[in-house]
Amino acid sequence: MLRIRRIHDDVLPVNREILRQVEDILRSRFAAVSGEEIESIGEKLRNPFKQRFRPILFVAESMKGRVKGFALLLHEPEIGFAYLDWIATATGRSGGGLGGALYERVRQEAEALKVKGLFFECLPDDAENCPDPALLRENRSRLRFYERYGARPIVNTGYELPVRPEDTCMPHLVYDGLAGGRTLRRAFARKVVRAVLERKYADLCPPEYVDQVVRSFRDDPVRLREFRYVKPEAVVSSAAGRTFEQIALVVNDRHDIHHVADRGYVESPVRVSTILAELDKSGLFTRIPPHSFPDRHLLEVHATDFVRYLKRACNDVPEGKSLYPYVFPIRNKTRPPREPSVLSGYYCIDTFTPINRNAYPAARRAVDCALTAAREVLHGRRLAYALIRPPGHHAEHRSFGGFCYFNNAAAAAQYLSHYGRVAILDIDYHHGNGQQDIFYRRSDVLTVSLHGHPSFAYPYFSGFGEELGEGEGEGEGFNLNLPLPEKLDGGGYRRALARGLKRVEAFNPSFLVVALGLDPAKGDPTGTWSLGARDFQMNGEAVGSLGLPTVVVQEGGYRSRTLGRNGLSFFKGLAEAVERWARTGHEQKNRIHGLRFRQEVVEDDIGRIEKLVAVTGFFHAGEVEVAGELVRERLLKGEASGYHFLFAEHYGRLAGYTCYGPIPCTRDGYDLYWIAVHPEYQGRGVGSHLLRLTERRIREAGGGRVYVDTSQRVQYAGTRAFYERCGYSLECLLADFYAPGDGKAVYCKKLTGETGRPSS
Repeated sequence: MLRIRRIHDDVLPVNREILRQVEDILRSRFAAVSGEEIESIGEKLRNPFKQRFRPILFVAESMKGRVKGFALLLHEPEIGFAYLDWIATATGRSGGGLGGALYERVRQEAEALKVKGLFFECLPDDAENCPDPALLRENRSRLRFYERYGARPIVNTGYELPVRPEDTCMPHLVYDGLAGGRTLRRAFARKVVRAVLERKYADLCPPEYVDQVVRSFRDDPVRLREFRYVKPEAVVSSAAGRTFEQIALVVNDRHDIHHVADRGYVESPVRVSTILAELDKSGLFTRIPPHSFPDRHLLEVHATDFVRYLKRACNDVPEGKSLYPYVFPIRNKTRPPREPSVLSGYYCIDTFTPINRNAYPAARRAVDCALTAAREVLHGRRLAYALIRPPGHHAEHRSFGGFCYFNNAAAAAQYLSHYGRVAILDIDYHHGNGQQDIFYRRSDVLTVSLHGHPSFAYPYFSGFGEELGEGEGEGEGFNLNLPLPEKLDGGGYRRALARGLKRVEAFNPSFLVVALGLDPAKGDPTGTWSLGARDFQMNGEAVGSLGLPTVVVQEGGYRSRTLGRNGLSFFKGLAEAVERWARTGHEQKNRIHGLRFRQEVVEDDIGRIEKLVAVTGFFHAGEVEVAGELVRERLLKGEASGYHFLFAEHYGRLAGYTCYGPIPCTRDGYDLYWIAVHPEYQGRGVGSHLLRLTERRIREAGGGRVYVDTSQRVQYAGTRAFYERCGYSLECLLADFYAPGDGKAVYCKKLTGETGRPSS
């Protein structure tokens, strides 16, 4: 059994393994392809700015994670076209339907992107241009396959012109008009061809060749080759179909053993069945059975003595009986009481969360479900939902309460934190005091909670806005509480949610854990707010717009009449927003929380700068070596070297840097020798921030003009545009400076003083 799924990035270990297998397929199937191009797929996912295409990778994999085939689609949103860069199967066989399934998925995605056409290249299928019989058969088979979908080579143009006289077997450019069979207009085709040749083949196609090929598109509409292999009436024209990935749904199969029938105890089994009744008929979910995880995952978020107590105490309570805490000796932590009825208060924060025979096994299974959902995300799913009870967000490191015994969301976040930073967003009516307590001294897990103000809402003792994290520890600034008023409608809630999401976005986590409470709903017996189904859908859309791999863990929500409808509304909004996010440019936001700047140069900066410059993909080995050599020069000679540095660091990681210095024999001229930003931070304002601070330091040192030079090659177009956006003007162009056809562009910016007048 196979599934086709999208690989968004190489953050997850499972995705890195998938990319390795994709590279192996390319090596085995396409011997002529360079190793550099094969290894560039992961970089394309990480750094779409390099070729100015947005890569979309689909893999067909077995249930055991073996890649059977893949397709890499490049999306150009401004011009409005898609380019199929690669499509290949592990065996190379055209039969079996795998290639067709992948191509149909690509066409569905292209349709969803609303592009004007899908383009790709195919080698020629006539003996004159392809004398190799075996290759000729393969080319004919490939073009026959694409003709079934109406895709045919463009003719009567110079696209097949050789770049060099010795080049042979030049490819056709093939056009698929998708479901509407769109006519290909000349102006649009010219833009497409220029983008493909200048970006994908920047190192192969000189500007004069690109211009010649583009001008060769004279027909309007552009002509396609007549059908050669299939009859036009047999064409598969429809590319329609839903493309969303189903949400992994993990249900606590032991939740109903925990049923406290005492009067007023609203945390009942009907909560799960009510939600499930709506989810099952939606088609949005696929069931995943819970997996049993060892206790070590639980003990990473809860104290050992607390876990042991809860297990033993629940087992000791007679069947059908409940023990409620009524004495709280927690103030003396070194002298726990011996009496069981008193000991419960040693570990509990309230008087209404009972110890009974089934509380421990139900709560322990809920942890397994949350961890199973987290594992599904680690295995490549974008969304997973743990529908569980009892809830968990009030359970702290060493205590239980608020119907909660173990902190399910915290366990999932801790599990994911081994693979990257995690943000927990608690959107229950009540404060997520458990996550706050567990992660209060840490900077790798951000905790954000929207809740009723503790002046009127449980748990009363935490959730205040000034609780920001451990004051003297690394956790300071990594806890955000948003306490809200007693009366609140959907609009007011969304404004607060936007603040919370802004903080999550700035944190730039690898994963998001949502503690989902449905108790902000109108009429909930434990809340005072008035959110309806439409509000929950809009909240889901807001959360999904982040596009993060997300685990949703069920918390509160006790009005059974609306639970299912509100829960489904949230997930509809979430799934639709994630799908939209995947189809758009979703550029990362500019603000990055925790960015720090320094000027001091240390020995470790040599290797760090060389690594950063190399990973950008813009510089060759000699340039990387020079970048490191300037640091050595600074360390050896100090200011006398003439080299000054400014480093931008994000939690100790080098995000970018500049190297600058005065120009000898000038009064106030400065050179900007280097500015480089790590691909993960590009497009987020780091470069412009670094440049502004560098200019400020130059001005403070008496500088009045900053000069910077760059290549005229096509791949540096983004760099030149960056300088121009930052106020730099092109002073001169030195033709063929670096190499024939590669000129040197010199830019200058005249700095202004405090009054805004040009400095002398």
